[in-house]
Amino acid sequence: MAASLTGVLAASSLSLFVPAAHAADAPQPTAHYDMTHAGGALLDVSGNGRNATLTGLTDASFADAGGDEVLRFRADGYASLPSGLITATDNDFTVEYTVSTQTAANQFGWVIGDGVGPWNTTQLGNHIFLSPRSAQGGYNNQVLAAIRVKDGGNGETRLPAGGGLNPGFTTLTMVGTGQNLTLYRDGSVISTLTHGASLKSIIPTGAVLGYLGRSLYQGDALLRADVSDVKIWDAALTADEVRSSMPTAAEKSATTSALLRGDVENAMRGANTSLDSVSSNLTLPGSVNGVALTWSSSDTAVISTTGVVSRSITVNTPVTLTATSSLGTLRYDVVVVPPKVASDLDAISLTSRTTENLPLVTRGSVNGAAITWTSSDPALVTSTRADYTAPAIGSADPFRGGGVVTRPAYGAGDTAVTLTATATLNGQTAQRSFEVAVAEKGRWAPDAGYAAAYFTSDGDERIYQAATSGNDFFSFTPVNGGKPVITSTTDTRGLRDPYILRSKDGDKYYMVATDLCISCGTGWGPAQSNGSLKIEVWESADLVTWSRTNGANEGIVVNQPAAGMTWAPEAYWDDSLQSYVVHFSSRLYNSPDKTNNDNLHARVFSVLTRDFKTFTYPPVEWQNTGFARIDSTVQKIGDYYYRFTKNEEGWGADGLEAGKDIFLERSKVLTAPTTRSDWNADPEKTWQLIDTNMTAQETGQAGEGPQIVKLNAGDPNNAGGDGYAFLVDNFGAGGYRAFVTTGADIASSTQNDRLSRRADWNVRPVGGLPASPRHGSFVSVPQTVLTAMKNWTAPTAVSSTTTLARQGRTVTATVTAADRGDVVGTVTFSGEGWTQTVKLDQRAASVEVPATVRAVTARYDGYADKRVAASTSESVALGVAVSAEVSSRCVAGKVTQVVTVTNKDTVAATVTVSGAYGRKTLTAAPGAATSTTFATRATSVPAGTLAVQAAPSATPSLVSTFTVSIPAHACR
Repeated sequence: MAASLTGVLAASSLSLFVPAAHAADAPQPTAHYDMTHAGGALLDVSGNGRNATLTGLTDASFADAGGDEVLRFRADGYASLPSGLITATDNDFTVEYTVSTQTAANQFGWVIGDGVGPWNTTQLGNHIFLSPRSAQGGYNNQVLAAIRVKDGGNGETRLPAGGGLNPGFTTLTMVGTGQNLTLYRDGSVISTLTHGASLKSIIPTGAVLGYLGRSLYQGDALLRADVSDVKIWDAALTADEVRSSMPTAAEKSATTSALLRGDVENAMRGANTSLDSVSSNLTLPGSVNGVALTWSSSDTAVISTTGVVSRSITVNTPVTLTATSSLGTLRYDVVVVPPKVASDLDAISLTSRTTENLPLVTRGSVNGAAITWTSSDPALVTSTRADYTAPAIGSADPFRGGGVVTRPAYGAGDTAVTLTATATLNGQTAQRSFEVAVAEKGRWAPDAGYAAAYFTSDGDERIYQAATSGNDFFSFTPVNGGKPVITSTTDTRGLRDPYILRSKDGDKYYMVATDLCISCGTGWGPAQSNGSLKIEVWESADLVTWSRTNGANEGIVVNQPAAGMTWAPEAYWDDSLQSYVVHFSSRLYNSPDKTNNDNLHARVFSVLTRDFKTFTYPPVEWQNTGFARIDSTVQKIGDYYYRFTKNEEGWGADGLEAGKDIFLERSKVLTAPTTRSDWNADPEKTWQLIDTNMTAQETGQAGEGPQIVKLNAGDPNNAGGDGYAFLVDNFGAGGYRAFVTTGADIASSTQNDRLSRRADWNVRPVGGLPASPRHGSFVSVPQTVLTAMKNWTAPTAVSSTTTLARQGRTVTATVTAADRGDVVGTVTFSGEGWTQTVKLDQRAASVEVPATVRAVTARYDGYADKRVAASTSESVALGVAVSAEVSSRCVAGKVTQVVTVTNKDTVAATVTVSGAYGRKTLTAAPGAATSTTFATRATSVPAGTLAVQAAPSATPSLVSTFTVSIPAHACR
C-alpha cells in the first residue's frame, strides 16, 4: 500500500517542527507529559522529573502520529500523577489537556484528588475533574467539569455546560484562581464557575495527586480517548499564556491527520491482511476519529465507493481510493487480486464432533463462490439440494437443505461422516472433504424442576441463577450461594437480559445476554445510539459450568455498523429452517456515522445459527412497524408460534391500546416479517395481533422482558397438563410477576375474546421467584441438572436398580434409573464360574444360562458417559437343567403323544408335565432321559403346548417352569 496525504494534511505536517511566535510566553509547567514513555511511566519532559506511573497501559497503548506520541486510552488503564505538581498553599493551578474522543460516557479525562468511592459517600475523595465528552443530562456530548468538596450534600459544583470538543484534537485548559474556575477550549473561554472550596480540602496528602484516564466515582469506566499532551502548573495562567502554551491548530491538525491516516487504513482493510493484496470487501468508513470522510474510486467496477470488491477479475488490478475530509485528502493505492476458488474452501471450518445441525455454507466467505455439499451418509447428514426453492414467506434456508443431522440413538455411539464441498467461481472448481463425528443423542430423563437466569438491577449487571426446590415452578431459591454466576471482564463489562434456551435435542443449554453496562457510566441515550453490536454467548450441559461458544473471552458481533444497540437477544428453534432464530432489539441509523435523528424507533432483527458460533449476516429486519418494539419472546403451541413483545412507545401505537406493556401475536412462520400491528392479519403469511395491554391492568406497573415457560408434568401448578407460566418484568417494582394460564387459552385468544380480559387472567401474589429477578429466563431441567445446581457441583451419576426375572433358564435383567430416565450400556450376568455381558435394549437384557449354573446375579456395568451408576441384582436360583420334547404316533388309529424328559443336571429331578390330555409326574435320573405317553383317543389333534415343571428331587421348592410346543398330528 502506498498512501499519500495532500492539501491541508501535507501542509500541516510541517508545523510540527516550526515554533510559533506568542504574545505572552507561558511559564514553565511543573510537569509536561507529551506522551513520551519508558519503563511503565509517562515521562515528564519539563525537566522536573515528575514522571506519572502507568497502570494497565503498555507500549501497545501508544501510537506514533507523524512524530507526535499519542496515548490511546481504551478503557484499559490509567496514569497516576505524582504529588507535588500542585500545592495547597493557594487555589491557583492550571491543567492543559489535549484530547480527541468520540465516546460520550461518564469517564474522567483527568482528576486532581484521590479516594475512589460511591457517589455521595465519604469514601469518595474531594476532587476537581474534567470529562471531555459526557453522557449526562444537560452535558450530553459536551465537556463536563466540576469541583467537589464534601459538605452537607455530595458537595459537587459543576461548571455550566459550554459545548463539546472541536473536530480532531482539542485543547481543554482549566485555570483555577481564587474562588474561580475558568475552562478554555482551544484558547477560548467556554465556561466559568465561582465556588467556595479550597485546594487545601482537595490536594491529597499521599504520593498520588490524581489521575489521567481514571474516575474517582466507583463504577465509572476508564477513559476511552486519544490524548496527545498534558501540562500542569501550580499557578494560574492568564488568557494570553493559555493561548501561548497550547499546541497550535496546525500541530493538532497534523496529529489528527497522522492518526487518521493509520486508523482509516486499519478500518478499511476488513478481512484483508494488506492493501497490496485485496481479495475481500473493504470497509470504507464514513467517519474516523470524528472526521467525516467521503470516498471515490478510480475504478468503481473493481472497488465500489462502498468498498465492494469485484470477484470477476482475472488479473491483479490496481485501484486508487480517495477519502476526502475537512482536513484534506487521503489517497490509497490498492491492488485487487483475482479470486482463487480454493480460498473459499480454506475458510470453511467444521467442528470435529457435532451435536447440532451443521452450518454448511453455500456461498464462500472470501470470494463468494457457489458451494454445494455431498454427504457420505445422507441419512446421517443431508447434502445440499439442487432443487431448493426459498419459501414465499419468511427467511430462506442459507444452507439449501444441507447439514441436517440425524443423531444416532443414545447408547449407539458416535458415527463418522465425510462431507465434501465443491466450490465454483468464474469457471474454476475445487473440492475439499471434511470428517465429522455425529454425536449420539444425549441421555433423556423427565423434567423434574426449573432453572432461572437473571440480573438484579442497573447497578449490578451480572448474571445470577436460581433453581426450584422440586417440580413446583413457584419454589425458586438462588444457587451458587447467591453469588453471580458470570461476571463480564470484557466488552462493555456488563451483562443484562440473559436468556437460556434448551437445545432442540434437550441435552445442552445455550445462554445469550445483552452486552451493556449502565452502571459503568453509559447513559441510556448513548447506549441506544452507540451501544454494543455484540451478543454474549455461552453453552452448558448442566447450567453450572458455562463456556463461551466461540472459545474466546468476548462476545460475538451479530449486528450491523449502522445499528445503535443490540438488546435482549433471545433464540428459538425453527422447525422449517432446522436452525435457531436469534432475535434482538435495535435502532438502525442511515449509516455507521449515526448522524440522523429520524426513524430511530427500536425494531427487532433476526439472524440464524446452528451452533451459536456462526451467525448469518447481516441481520434481517423482523419487526418494523414504525413504532418502538423491544423484548420479544416466542413459544410454539400446536401449529403456531406465539410471540409476546413489549410496546416501547409511551402511548398506544399502531393498534396497540397502551404504551409500555406486553402484546401478543401469532404466526405459522416464525421468521415472517411484521410491518404493522394488525388484528386481521393472515397468520399464514405474517403475524396476527391477538392481545394487547396484557399486564399493567393486573400489576399496576409498566412491564418488559416477557417470558413464557411450559410447566412440567407433575407440577402442582399444572393440574390439567397444559399449563404455562407467563412472566413480566415489572422493572420499576422488584422484577418478575407471574400469571398461570394454559396453551389452549393462549391459542384461543382473539380480538373479541382476549386472553388478558378473561376472568382467570390474574397475576399471582409476590413469592416463589428469585429475589429481584430482572429481565431473565426460565427453563425446565431434569433431576440431575436440578441437583447439580442446588449443590453447585458437576452432575453426579444417578443411582440405579437392577432386577432379575427368569423363565426356565432364560434370565432377564431390567435396569431402572432413580430419575426414571434412559439407561444404556451393558449388563454382566455371572454364576458358578460363568459370565456373559449383554447390551441393554430398552433398559433390559436377556441371556440363556448354561445348564451347569444354578444361581445367577446381574450387574449393570454403566455407560461411558457415567450418567447412571452401576448396580447389582440379588441372586436368582435357576433349579435343575431339564428339557422336554413331544412327539406323536398312531396306535390303533388314534393319536398317542410321547413326552421325553432329559435331565442334563448332576442331580435327580422330579418333573411334572401337563397338557390337554392329562398330567403326569416323572423322576429323571442325573444325565438320563425318561418318557411317558398321553392317549388322546382322537384320530387327529391340533397343535398345542405342554407345561413343564421341574425341581431337584432333594429340594422340590426350587421349581422351574417352561412350555413345549406340540405339533398337530392326524392318523389315516
